[in-house]
This record gives sequence, C-alpha cells and structure tokens, in this order.
Amino acid sequence: MDKIWIQLILLAGVAAVAVTLTRSTADARHQAVRRVLLVGFVLVAASAILYPTFLSHLAALVGVGRGTDLVLYALVIAFLSYVATMYRRMKMMDRRITALTREIALAEVRLEQAGYPTARTSASPSDPSPADHTTGPPERRP
Repeated sequence: MDKIWIQLILLAGVAAVAVTLTRSTADARHQAVRRVLLVGFVLVAASAILYPTFLSHLAALVGVGRGTDLVLYALVIAFLSYVATMYRRMKMMDRRITALTREIALAEVRLEQAGYPTARTSASPSDPSPADHTTGPPERRP
C-alpha cells in the first residue's frame, strides 16, 4: 500500500511537468518536437514509476550497470542540452536588445533633428539635466 502512494505522487509530478511543458508559445515545428519528446518522457517516466525494474532491464540492455546510473546519465544530457539552449536564447535576446536600443537612439536623433521633443529634450524644469549640475549643487532653503 505504501508503494502506491509514492507512485501516485510521482505520476502526478510527471503529469504536472507535462502540462507545464505543453503550454509553450514556440512556433509550430518546435512545439511539435517538444510534444513528441514530452510524450516519450511521460511514457518512460510512468513505466519507471509503475514498473521499477524496467529501468534496470533497460540499463542492462544498453550496457549500463544500474537503472539509477541510466537516469543520472539521461539527466546530465538533458541538463547540458537545456544549458546550451538557454545560452543560444540569451545570445539571441542580447542581439535583439542591442538592435532595439540602436533603433530607439536613431529614432530619437531623427525626431530631435525634425524639431520634435524627445525624452532627452522634454525634461521638466524640476529634473535638471546633467549639464545643469556643472555649476554646483542646488541651493537648499530651510
């Protein structure tokens, strides 16, 4: 009976991961690949939970000593692929942010040249510009 409770908890965890991963906003091709991999993960995880000796047999089949070692190796590969994917995404986001920053700066210059106010030129008098601080600190009144 104790074995059933842990199996139910683990199956609920696998289901929660599956639901979380299917709620992606990626494009159709990536989402299809992700769903196929997710179905494979759910099947393997559920099999390992319901039939614990399954991993030991699978490990022996591929030449690994124990099922826990096989799980560890799979997790290392999954972690490294996650790190590589996140690195690529961060580099892509950095490039996008740089391009957007350049575009905003160029747009502000074009607006200033056309005579329109921008964030830099329309500062209120209560917010002195950096050039106003060259004469010294503002006076303090009691």
